[in-house]
Amino acid sequence: MKATETLTWKDIQEIPALLDAFSKTAAEKLNDSALKADDESVHLIGRGSSGNATLFAKYIWETYAGVYTDFIHPHAIFEAKYPLKFDSKAVWAFSQSGQSTDVIECLKKLMSWGAKGVAVTNEPDISKNPLATAANRHILLSNSKENAVAATKTFALQLWLVLWTAHVWRKCFTPGDFKDTSGMIAQYLKNPSILSPGRFSFWDEIKSASEMAFVGRGPFYGIATDAALKFREMAGVHAAAYSAAEFLHGPIGAHGAKDLVFLLSPSAHSLPEDLEKVRKALKERSTAYHIITPAGGEYPFNSIITDIELKIAALLLAVEKGLNPDSPKGLKKVTETF
Repeated sequence: MKATETLTWKDIQEIPALLDAFSKTAAEKLNDSALKADDESVHLIGRGSSGNATLFAKYIWETYAGVYTDFIHPHAIFEAKYPLKFDSKAVWAFSQSGQSTDVIECLKKLMSWGAKGVAVTNEPDISKNPLATAANRHILLSNSKENAVAATKTFALQLWLVLWTAHVWRKCFTPGDFKDTSGMIAQYLKNPSILSPGRFSFWDEIKSASEMAFVGRGPFYGIATDAALKFREMAGVHAAAYSAAEFLHGPIGAHGAKDLVFLLSPSAHSLPEDLEKVRKALKERSTAYHIITPAGGEYPFNSIITDIELKIAALLLAVEKGLNPDSPKGLKKVTETF
């Protein structure tokens, strides 16, 4: 199988056009659907890539929009001995398919306690989207369903939604930020060598690494978590993700000379202080590391192109290993955990 023949690559190629399409109606759509509580708070539910998108949302909404953002853990909700006070709270449930059973039932439970529910999905057929049916509002990311099992374009759209929501709430960005970012991604994907493994300086190391770790901070921590997930899903690599501070509090002790660590920097000009501390600690341990910087764009929008860059690396590694990145063994499009 060639990378160009995969559904994953097809999904990735669609990203710029889908971002532009979402932007055309984003302000109107979100003015009605982007619910938050009167105390400027929201609660989030998500699993897998969708859960990683909620981590990105926490950093963006708290930093740029002044909206307190908390995570819901479904198990605690299902096991609650007493009703929790969710009157007038806003709960956003992220799910690519709208069919994640625990996310659906958790949202229903919270709504029965008074919450207003917002479903974020990429499934346009409402008859196949029970999460959208259950919620008070439904934000449809696109009319182009994910072709492969591992989410690529849906994740990018979830990040885009998060950025647009912050802008609708607080006017913290400009229309040009969105236009410039989608245009930059479109040009990036037209690069003739985009699917050449040789363009990655870490290619030989990535093929031989025993374990991999992705370390980021702020929104780039959300990118790190999904990069690790994609390398696990598509390429069958044991990969984990950490915030810079968390990594230094213990996990670094498990990484040695046979491993590879990626430091996700928001800037090509300088490494943030906490990531610099990680770099020095890795050097002392003789652990291989590579600093990944955005191919272009302004912070925090440049996190999206870093995400795409790492998804392509995972795709190419899967193909080189003779794996099917579109339908990894043991994985399904919809994971039922409830």
